[in-house]
Amino acid sequence: MQTEKLYYQDQYIKTFTTTILKQSQDENGKTYVVLDQTYFYPTGGGQPHDTGKINDVPVYDVEEVDGEIRHYIEGSLELQNQCEAEIDWERRFDHMQQHTGQHILSAAFDNMYEYKTVSFHLGKEICSIDIDTESLREEGAARVEKAANQIILENRPIKTKWVTADELSQYTLRKKVAVSENIRLVIIPEFDYNGCGGTHPKETGQVSSIKILYWEKQKKQIRVYFVCGNRVLKELHQKHEVIQDLTSKLSVPQEQLGGAVNRVLQQTKELERQVDALKLELLEFDAEKLIANAETHNNINLIKIVFKDRSIQELQQLARTISTKSENGLILFVTDNGTKLQLICATGSEVAINCNQLIKGILPIINGKGGGNDSFAQGGGENILPAEKVMEEFLRLVKEGEKQ
Repeated sequence: MQTEKLYYQDQYIKTFTTTILKQSQDENGKTYVVLDQTYFYPTGGGQPHDTGKINDVPVYDVEEVDGEIRHYIEGSLELQNQCEAEIDWERRFDHMQQHTGQHILSAAFDNMYEYKTVSFHLGKEICSIDIDTESLREEGAARVEKAANQIILENRPIKTKWVTADELSQYTLRKKVAVSENIRLVIIPEFDYNGCGGTHPKETGQVSSIKILYWEKQKKQIRVYFVCGNRVLKELHQKHEVIQDLTSKLSVPQEQLGGAVNRVLQQTKELERQVDALKLELLEFDAEKLIANAETHNNINLIKIVFKDRSIQELQQLARTISTKSENGLILFVTDNGTKLQLICATGSEVAINCNQLIKGILPIINGKGGGNDSFAQGGGENILPAEKVMEEFLRLVKEGEKQ
């Protein structure tokens, strides 16, 4: 069923009267209706679909499938001669601003640097284009942004025209059109000529403004992130709130924020160095205390401890510190970190016990993995046994090894 596409006749219509020709479900069980005429724009050409209501029933998606424009609805509608429809104008106009802004920005990159746009994404918050270059400098981006905003300020007309394939040679197109019939051009005279099926305002001034936010490399191209129109004001508002919050917390005016942040970062790094030094001193103290309280058996200083919620990195350092201070030390650590158990075994230089074999003898009872070498090994597994039971198994294997 062919639907008359009224959004190409007047993109500013917000409400209209129409007739429901068909109501059905797609292969996924989603309900849709087909109208005799519609101002709802279906997803296509890089522009997302419109939303709105038909007889107060929400329309959440619009797609063109095999020439049929499907309006996906939340619920159902009765077939009737006339019904009232309403477009979500805020969403539609936002898409018009972003899409037209993309045309202007892409044309500026092309005209000034011959950087072709190879793809466009109109996101909910931010838009992006991929341009065919491997690098983009700050001054280049700034020049393009200024030129794009100048086109907006001049409030140039935006014209649309249906042409045939034979007529395309009359226009200096920014890129080759993707279709061979029903070709629609969107034209900003003496600036941009481009094939496009999307909705656009009548003048460039309605885009309001364009702001490039940042860019990043994507393989051999550059992805440029930007916003247009009301989104620029939203970005400005969000950044203003952040700046106001920082100026209050750091007690400096806006122009001195950079220096204040650098000082805070430097102070933080110094404090982190001090904390690391104090942690090392504490580990040295703990190591000396544990060595002094070690159990001695067969000329081995046994240091066995069950911990609760201690990081494995901290225990690794503690075990290594003890092993360097106690040549006859055998260190057995088990820590219960809630969802898993972690184990460490370490020895001093005079102890002949193989830590790797000992750890691998324990790990199967907790479905664990791990390993190491003769003097230091570690592992972890499921918390399916009390940590104390795992330590008992540690000690049992040590005693068995002594008998051999």
